[in-house]
Amino acid sequence: MTDTPGAPGTFDTTGTFDTPELTTDLERAAWVRLGSVLDPEIRRPVTELGMVASITESTESPTGATSTGTGTGTGHLTIGIRLTIAGCPLRDTITQDVERALEGLDGCTGVEVVMAVMTAEQRASLKELLTAGRPKNQFEKGSLARVYAVASGKGGVGKSTVTANLATALADRGLSVGLVDADIHGFSIPGLLGTTAKPTRVDEMILPPVAQGVKVISIGMFLDADRPVAWRGPMLHRALEQFVTDVYWGDLDVLLVDLPPGTGDIAISAAQLLPTSELLIVTTPQQAAAQVAARAGELAEQTGQQVAGVIENMAAMTLPDGTVLDLFGSGGGQTVADRLTGSLDHPVPLLGSVPLDPLLREDGDGGTPVVLEHPDSAAGTELRRIAGSLAVRPRGLSGLKLPVTPRD
Repeated sequence: MTDTPGAPGTFDTTGTFDTPELTTDLERAAWVRLGSVLDPEIRRPVTELGMVASITESTESPTGATSTGTGTGTGHLTIGIRLTIAGCPLRDTITQDVERALEGLDGCTGVEVVMAVMTAEQRASLKELLTAGRPKNQFEKGSLARVYAVASGKGGVGKSTVTANLATALADRGLSVGLVDADIHGFSIPGLLGTTAKPTRVDEMILPPVAQGVKVISIGMFLDADRPVAWRGPMLHRALEQFVTDVYWGDLDVLLVDLPPGTGDIAISAAQLLPTSELLIVTTPQQAAAQVAARAGELAEQTGQQVAGVIENMAAMTLPDGTVLDLFGSGGGQTVADRLTGSLDHPVPLLGSVPLDPLLREDGDGGTPVVLEHPDSAAGTELRRIAGSLAVRPRGLSGLKLPVTPRD
């Protein structure tokens, strides 16, 4: 792999991008194979994004070529790849994915991946390709993505852990999932998903990293890990607005938003910026926590949101000897569901009770959610079940104008 200007195998990076000229059967076959290579952040084929600048077959092995199989031909391929920015942190991933896609290609005896960087004009073309026809805020009314804002009345109930596990469980079911860490002052989602990746900027557009199959954005990706955030309301609103409107989310099935505890600025801003969002209320079984959690749910009366349901965390756990331990009491989740059903104009179900489980904490600390690392554990099983119930909820079409007109 090389990206040194003038080095053997480099290519012209000026102008807008088009499909590279393909003159041999091997080059055309390689182009088809490269259609399976997805950009790690945008999650679309590199052949659609103008990232494949050239595919060149030669009969002499270029320096640094990697053997890809036992093809009988003598053709070596040099693949020119355009990166969106200089120093792209995912260049090695892209190189490996390209080489893997071409393994075993009949007639190919070696591959060299040559890297260059898109020009400003090419980046503008890419941005236009991605954003054409999309509103600035793609989650306004009319969006088919399901948006769940995960809230709690107080901190320490495991809201972020529940959010991270629901997101990864939904992604594991094959859905396209995004996750906004809106807990600006207490961000923890990157650690729970085991990522230290930074977002990529294409002009003012932000490409979110993908962790555990989920597109993620957090203020923690822009700051040193131990740096506190001392912002007031307007700054908090602007940060969330950027996460919603400046991040390229693509076509999502589900967006989860990890709200800070309580009913402050961010909760109100989230309701304004994400008008189709539904609330998921997380509480513990403790009655004192349940009372506070219910107040977070009743905010929906003022913001015009629906409450999709209540999730009880830290519920009773069964010890090895069969004893059931109610460390935080019992019934808090149902109490919240009943109270919200009585105060709101729609039924609010208790979606599930996640038991106390050491694996839930251990896997979170390790950066791999329990639904992936220990899916058959007590907590993993219940969280996956809850995610399954959210995955099959119908998308809201109420008020959506369809592009049809009646005929006479």
